[in-house]
Amino acid sequence: MKNKVILFGKEQDNIFELVQKYGFKIVKKNPDFIIIFGGDGTIIHSEVKYPGIPKIILKNSRICKLCSSLENSKVLEKIKLGKYKIEDYWKLTSRVKNKKFLSMNDVIVHNGDPRHAIRYKFTINGKQTSHEIIGDGVVIATPLGSTGYYRSITDSFFEVGIGLAFNNSTERSDHMILKEDSKIELEITRGPAVVFTDNHNDKVVLEMGNKILIEKSTKVARIVKV
Repeated sequence: MKNKVILFGKEQDNIFELVQKYGFKIVKKNPDFIIIFGGDGTIIHSEVKYPGIPKIILKNSRICKLCSSLENSKVLEKIKLGKYKIEDYWKLTSRVKNKKFLSMNDVIVHNGDPRHAIRYKFTINGKQTSHEIIGDGVVIATPLGSTGYYRSITDSFFEVGIGLAFNNSTERSDHMILKEDSKIELEITRGPAVVFTDNHNDKVVLEMGNKILIEKSTKVARIVKV
């Protein structure tokens, strides 16, 4: 029986007794599951710290796309009885300046100085786009991430593919949706720009000529569903 868990979240002490009540063993390492007490941001942060380990989500936020509609006690009860499945959510891999990041939600390229737009161009599957894009930046999102920052820019979301949302740009369209296996290269032609990925603490500053490579990863986030 898989019952070893690590608790994750700023208010994790509030679920300590509840988790123990349903027979889970709280450990510090080598868990079978990570039990998250929080919302979307906490889920993403947990995947950065514990990649690939199945996540049980107990709701502690009104903003939680992956949370069950059931009470937290019912979620734990069903899992303990084996009435659950594990769903995989693919990630994006981004490579920039000899660093590699994995993202459940999105990769964000933003102007480093809010007073000035950045300029950049794309190569998609080896084919360069015909023009330079000017704006505040771009969000490259997974389907899961499309309900976040991507949606605030485009007022839309998607379920298949990789989405590009152009932030305050001169583009006629504010977004594109590419096939899931697309390979994307973005080159800064006027910076500075800053790259953020999910809840990674690191950020990368890009200047003119710097590139970032983005594609679907073979790694997945694993979420327990009841």
